[in-house]
Amino acid sequence: MEKRTQTPSTVLYPLPVVLVSCGNGSSANIITLAWAGTLCSDPPTVGLGIRPSRYSFQLIKEEGAFVVNVPRADQTELVDYCGTVSGRDTDKWTDCGFTRQPGTAVDVPLIEECPVNIECSLEKVVELGSHHLFIGKVVAVQADANVLDAKGQLHPMEADPVAYLNGEYRRIGEVLGTFGFSRRG
Repeated sequence: MEKRTQTPSTVLYPLPVVLVSCGNGSSANIITLAWAGTLCSDPPTVGLGIRPSRYSFQLIKEEGAFVVNVPRADQTELVDYCGTVSGRDTDKWTDCGFTRQPGTAVDVPLIEECPVNIECSLEKVVELGSHHLFIGKVVAVQADANVLDAKGQLHPMEADPVAYLNGEYRRIGEVLGTFGFSRRG
């Protein structure tokens, strides 16, 4: 098949859509990010790409912590809203009807209505260009009981997460295999 060389760009896809809560008290805010992901499994570490101009950028640096809240597909309109208005101008918690639940390991509220909440301590910020990489060590995970299987493991399809692809929000689809299936007889 013929390949065509493209201009360097961000073409890794799909991306998880998350709501990151940051700050605390009256300054607590929520930012929608699709530039988020797992960086390391031991210790569990996540990364967030955030522009310095964003209101949440300074809140995370000042607090030294954040919470990655994984929304359900039926919350996509709220997710989009939190990504299109600034916390400098509005209280997204109130506008979206989200409940601030205290973190168990950080002083940042988590979003009670999201099925999965990942509490992180800020370990490092790496300046990359238009975005900085916020590296967070996972210090606690909260999950709704209905997204856990009988063994207490997270069942992502029950959480119904959202993905982002070419400006569109998408629901995660069919299972194509499980880790190691290509080697099982």
